[in-house]
Amino acid sequence: MKELWDLYGADRAPLGRAHVRGEALPEGCFHLVVHVWIRNSRGQYLISQRAAGRSAFPLMWETTGGSVLAGEDSLAGALREAREELGVTLEPDQGRLAFSRVRDWVKGVRFGDILDVWEFRFDGEADLSAADGEVAQARWVERGEIARLLSEGQMVETLEYFLEGI
Repeated sequence: MKELWDLYGADRAPLGRAHVRGEALPEGCFHLVVHVWIRNSRGQYLISQRAAGRSAFPLMWETTGGSVLAGEDSLAGALREAREELGVTLEPDQGRLAFSRVRDWVKGVRFGDILDVWEFRFDGEADLSAADGEVAQARWVERGEIARLLSEGQMVETLEYFLEGI
């Protein structure tokens, strides 16, 4: 089954059209993407390592996230991605939208997305049994460990915004 995304203008206005994942994104069109930073009561963040078989960034560390599906809003997409990739059920009232930005081109690559960055409070453990081969492992880390992974090139570089503060 093909994954469908809703299309938006750069102003986040819905265009009333769907897009099939993997096809070229029309110029001037954007889709919603979420990043979900999960923080526990000790101030640690739950990060995951991408599986070796992933086409982009294999074995690199990241926060959970992905594209919002057609018919979902940003919050629903964030909750679904956390459930699918980490096996955690987040409570909507424990999250906040930290920021949003439009990413048309990043370092010469067309992203064509509107990135919503969420932060959730959660005390528990990941259950990767539902990850369907996307995630190799997950662990709780301090903020400084994220900075180290980024500086050493072991974390997906588009997450550098984390250092600016979530």
